[in-house]
Amino acid sequence: MNQNVTASSPTIALITGGSRGLGKNAALHLARQGVDIIFTYQRQQEAAQALVQQLQEMGRKAVALQLDVGKVGSFPAFVQELRTVLRTHWQTEQIAMLLNNAGMGIHRPFMEITEDDFDQLMNVHLKAVFFLTQQVLPILRDGGRILNISSGLTRFALPGYSAYAAMKGAVEVLTPYLAKELGSRGISVNVLAPGAIETDFGHGAVRDNAQLNQFVASQTALGRAGQPDDIGAVVAALLAQDTQWINGQRIEASGGMFL
Repeated sequence: MNQNVTASSPTIALITGGSRGLGKNAALHLARQGVDIIFTYQRQQEAAQALVQQLQEMGRKAVALQLDVGKVGSFPAFVQELRTVLRTHWQTEQIAMLLNNAGMGIHRPFMEITEDDFDQLMNVHLKAVFFLTQQVLPILRDGGRILNISSGLTRFALPGYSAYAAMKGAVEVLTPYLAKELGSRGISVNVLAPGAIETDFGHGAVRDNAQLNQFVASQTALGRAGQPDDIGAVVAALLAQDTQWINGQRIEASGGMFL
């Protein structure tokens, strides 16, 4: 099948973990650029459908699909469902962008991390990125884009995030390998590392804990904690066609945290 871009090809992004937080914000920013959205959610069906409606009100097509990215064995069936959705809603068999965003956090001292904690983080943050990308590649069009989400915690160390940051570090190593192997198809692959952002991630700690928020602001060159729009805008920029020459790179969006 010829997957080259044509003038009539719809521009569709697949976003994992899109019903809330940074994934939701990225979907909104991409929609403003004329991108249609397919996103996954794990449990928050009501929030997912609310986002579908919001995207449709912006004039975009949008579909929410349930997926637990921690269950790698479910990926083949998910991709079959994805193919059906593409044919039904867009009369196409390909997407233009993949944003590997879904995640969860475990904040615990190194000596208290259990094997179950480690495996849970590995399944969601590393195996999911590796094997879902592998499954999606046949329907990602030539000249497409992949963006993986990492964390500023791979550059600076804060107690309690050793296992989480180790998984994100592995994703950062994986990214240029993907860029190298997929270059023959014109697919650019980058990794975005946000700093501390005011979302519900980690039970909303940066957003809701005034002392932590002030600490983050005091350690950030721009003098505040990050907002979801700070990251959504960067996602949209890195996935735009005119930034395709950025490839195999780690881009940090942290406002200059811990410089």
